[in-house]
Amino acid sequence: MIEHADGKVLVSQDGPVTIVTINRPQVKNACDVETVQTLHDVFAAFEVDEAARVAVLTGSDGAFCAGADLAELASGASLGYCWAGTDRGATRRRLSKPVIAAVEGHAVAAGLALAVWCDLRVASETAVFGVFCRRFGGPMPNGCTVRLPRIVGESRALDMMMTGRGVDAEEAKAMGLADRLVPAGKALDAATALAQQLASFPQVAMLSDRASIISQWDYEEAEAIDREIAGSKAAFEDQFQSGAGRFVAGAGRHGALE
Repeated sequence: MIEHADGKVLVSQDGPVTIVTINRPQVKNACDVETVQTLHDVFAAFEVDEAARVAVLTGSDGAFCAGADLAELASGASLGYCWAGTDRGATRRRLSKPVIAAVEGHAVAAGLALAVWCDLRVASETAVFGVFCRRFGGPMPNGCTVRLPRIVGESRALDMMMTGRGVDAEEAKAMGLADRLVPAGKALDAATALAQQLASFPQVAMLSDRASIISQWDYEEAEAIDREIAGSKAAFEDQFQSGAGRFVAGAGRHGALE
């Protein structure tokens, strides 16, 4: 376990899986600017670490992230700082490798933005998602107004964004905001197991398909398909022929992973 920013962010390694923990339990893992910028730096290091294939983002002591540190904001020290901004904003850009959110408790306000920045969300039955800053006049310049509707659809995103209501784990699963639902206290274990599964796959094909899904929003359908085909060439040249041979030999039948 490595501590960053005086212990505000913890990083550990489980083989090819990097586990990043927001560690400010006294404020439900609300993030001051230092914590946000540290998250940016930690994930930048993960991005270039060839031994790290998948990351898991979580929070300590039963909370994911309660958003921005309102005490810092009320003092004026962080007024106008954007989590998706160019000043080491943690939610500025998607990475080239998957990140899975392990959500216990509240993922609200900018904490919701962190959750939807991730590729997948594993939520425990205690999870609550919401734009709780709505009641205090807080905007969401953190990528959430772009990414949330792409995950749950425009109408549901507008409902969450305008009302600021809390969405519990069951509803989050039903609307596609949560990809997996697990018992209380099990989100990190389940997310880590999922990350290990993703890390075990041949990476070139999985990452090229992932990149195509993420980038296709920027293009008309025909161009997006052309880019999908172009991105798949490396996978065909890398491992797909040998993988097809394993299937012919009897592996992976009826949907089995091996």
